[in-house]
Amino acid sequence: MFFSYIRCNTGGVDFEDGNRPGSVTALRPGNVALLRPAEQVFDDMLAGWSAQQVSRMLNAKTIGARLAQVRRFAGFCGSLPWEWTPADVEEWTTALVSGERPCSHGTIRSYQNAVALFCDYLTDRRYGWVERCEELFDTHPVQVCHEWNTVVHTGDHEARPAVRPLSRVEVQTFFDYADDRVDQARTQGKKGWKSLFRDATLFKMIYAFGLRRREVAMLDVHDFTRNPTATEFGRFGVCNVRWGKASRGSQPRRRAVLAVFDWTRPVIEEYVTEVLPLFDVGGSGMLWPTERQSRVSGSYIGLRFTEYRDELGFDPALHPHCLRHSYVTHLTEDGFDPLFVQQQVGHRWGSTTALYTGVSGDYRNRTLRRALDAAFTPPSTIEEGSRQ
Repeated sequence: MFFSYIRCNTGGVDFEDGNRPGSVTALRPGNVALLRPAEQVFDDMLAGWSAQQVSRMLNAKTIGARLAQVRRFAGFCGSLPWEWTPADVEEWTTALVSGERPCSHGTIRSYQNAVALFCDYLTDRRYGWVERCEELFDTHPVQVCHEWNTVVHTGDHEARPAVRPLSRVEVQTFFDYADDRVDQARTQGKKGWKSLFRDATLFKMIYAFGLRRREVAMLDVHDFTRNPTATEFGRFGVCNVRWGKASRGSQPRRRAVLAVFDWTRPVIEEYVTEVLPLFDVGGSGMLWPTERQSRVSGSYIGLRFTEYRDELGFDPALHPHCLRHSYVTHLTEDGFDPLFVQQQVGHRWGSTTALYTGVSGDYRNRTLRRALDAAFTPPSTIEEGSRQ
């Protein structure tokens, strides 16, 4: 439950007087004449909403995307917030799902959510926009997004059905192809072989530790440490993720991911000792530098994955995150405890991890066979086997 108002005198600001972040009076005094009232008020509304979200410590990228969606909606309607109606939302949604490239269910919901949040902000009388619009335009904004005209979030998982984990054969084929690209470039004396080697290793680390694109892109060399209980991995026994997926308004979540595959150490060790120094990044510590000595980006990782995927003729729905799905699936098939897998990938809930899992038919058949054998084996047979 939200309080009707919050009084705070920190720094001389009295929120009871309406000077809260994003309020009308905090942006523009009421006695200032407006040359273009409609245009200026809309700009002030967006600026105020941005300030309100900044005060909630939301990510700048999130705020920018929301502002862009509200502007697009206003452009589609050809009207301003105090003139919007629920019918405008319905016409906009119809346009989004029509045409040659209709938006996905999740995309439309995020667009509608941005407009709904903006309307929530405008209709909250603590910010003063209702009174300002009635004063200037003899009307005021209303909430135009309702349950009956917007997408409802009814499922836990909204990824496209074609998105799936890669099979073990596909993972190996993908890695072999990446290695072949390195060998070809090296043999031909091409300068780009270092970048190809870096990319091949990067994809293997996504799979080896079940990482997201941003998580792997932001890794530094010192993010790897020893695992005292698994000394065979040397200094690469633990991958300390510092840029995990954050909740809204929170800092990136950290987690320690344990190495589980025996090939992890030689792969990353070869790259760190023989190839990384050739990028000459000094003491920056970044694990995946470019030739221009900046970090590889998430978009670059996606483009390189798409290039290899298409050249191999793999399903076009596959993307780098599918390697993370493959990690979860293959650990599950190998008998790792579900809680261990959940902690490895940094999921708050086991149900989320379960959505990532796409075990093979062979695995399910083996599991079924074990269960049936246990259920239908006569007790006398079990006792005889235990005595032997």
